[in-house]
Amino acid sequence: MNLQDKIRVINDFPKPGISFKDITTLLKDPVAFREAVKRMAQFCRERQVDLIVGVESRGFILGAPLAYELGLGFALVRKPGKLPGDILRVEYDLEYGQDALEIHRDAISAGMKVVLVDDLLATGGTIGAAASLVEKVGAEITGCAFLIELGFLEGRRKLVDYDILSLVEYQD
Repeated sequence: MNLQDKIRVINDFPKPGISFKDITTLLKDPVAFREAVKRMAQFCRERQVDLIVGVESRGFILGAPLAYELGLGFALVRKPGKLPGDILRVEYDLEYGQDALEIHRDAISAGMKVVLVDDLLATGGTIGAAASLVEKVGAEITGCAFLIELGFLEGRRKLVDYDILSLVEYQD
């Protein structure tokens, strides 16, 4: 199945010149959604993963069913102020400013093998920050899985230490 055919492209959203990749059309198709999760699950099985870590917020949409499919637990990486417990935080640079991500301190144990999951790899900044959070607790990142990669933004260059799965790649 060609998953790219299930992704709607909306030109000039959210502003002129942007070509938005809308995954809601893939998510509403039960066959395509299941196929995406199955492909990610195979990637994870090959890496003997202990835990799936989803990055806010669309990483939750893919990561939770992936963890379920694999019979694993699921940990959340969130924007600041969303987690109630004892947290770890990392700040990272954006094109125009800074942002931060947080995780519960007890969400991952040292030595665990994890795969980070998000819907989109663009510049690599967000997933790189999530990776640094996971590594702070001593876990091993055995891979990063994405539904979409915007190859022209070269986010993969920031993730050279990790195995990467992208189910669909756009070059423009």
